Amino acid sequence: MKIVIAPDSYKESLSAMEVANAIEAGFREIYPNAEYVKMPVADGGEGTVDAMVAATGGHKISVSVTGPTGKPVMAELGLIHQHTAVIEMAAASGLERISVAERNPLITTTYGTGEMIRAALDLGVKQFIIGIGGSATNDGGAGMLQALGYRLLDQHGRDIPRGGAGLSDLATIHISSADPRLQDCQFKVACDVTNPLTGPMGAAQVFGPQKGADAAMVALLDENMKHYARIVAQELGTDVEFVPGAGAAGGMGAALLAFMNAELHSGIDIVLAALGLESIIADADLVITGEGRLDSQTINGKVPVGVARLAKRHGKPVIAIAGSLSSDVAIVYEHGIDSAFSAVNRVCTLHEAFDFAASNIELTARNIAALLQIGHSLNR
Repeated sequence: MKIVIAPDSYKESLSAMEVANAIEAGFREIYPNAEYVKMPVADGGEGTVDAMVAATGGHKISVSVTGPTGKPVMAELGLIHQHTAVIEMAAASGLERISVAERNPLITTTYGTGEMIRAALDLGVKQFIIGIGGSATNDGGAGMLQALGYRLLDQHGRDIPRGGAGLSDLATIHISSADPRLQDCQFKVACDVTNPLTGPMGAAQVFGPQKGADAAMVALLDENMKHYARIVAQELGTDVEFVPGAGAAGGMGAALLAFMNAELHSGIDIVLAALGLESIIADADLVITGEGRLDSQTINGKVPVGVARLAKRHGKPVIAIAGSLSSDVAIVYEHGIDSAFSAVNRVCTLHEAFDFAASNIELTARNIAALLQIGHSLNR
């Protein structure tokens, strides 16, 4: 019997590989001789680098880069296959890098993300997979572009300041100064939002408040984004203002589309394709997946349903093990998951649930395996 174990991480508790290890341990108590294939998965957000490095036998590189507020931070990028880098934008330019008091998208910058790309170029990378969730920025990716050699200049020929406020000064863009190695690179971007760059559903108005913007700042940032879009269209001949996904990560989507000729895809689709999970599932007898909380949002580009859809192409049964199940979880049964279980087996605090997650998952997996064994016996 071949069992494929392909979970997401349990946020703030266990990595995807730790979840997979616990599931395998539980199943082995009942099926010690089964073939277990562990494939930690992520959806393009937090944990994508760890999951893809673990699944492909790649490795991580730590680099010192510029954080969102200009202070240096250490960030990790993943190297997988040959000449492919996996980068989480949040590692350099994310909300996780700053306190609530420091949140200010007028000044926060994506410069560090550009430095991560540059570090990968120095390692000979030509293929990039970039997850752009969790950003602390609203600079349209301007900082990233500056780090890669693009000159974003004001009317006096000076470099514009970093941050969303600096976009108002933008007059011209010099692309000839950009790192020439970029011309030979391919960028795939994990992007699960379809927001345009500007307007009521744009980067500033939808995501600005969670990054520290008040109403006045949101209005200013939106105007600056409109100005930025006009200059990009003027200088590059590319109009990205209303392209779906251009507003992702404070406009990082727009910069990657316009300057890197990037392809924007669902995060889970990019990760699953890079891992080659479908071919691994094709001859499996059972697929087990999971995430920290299984609910109605799981159907919107999350790992369990992404894995389940692959499995159903080949008629494979899918079981999900989650930290908790919501009252609206039944919708996942319409999207390929056959049965779902909560690993929490007693009333406890959230802290206790985190502390005992691994042992709870192992016990749940063991009980599921025993139930399957009983079912097999009854059907003989």
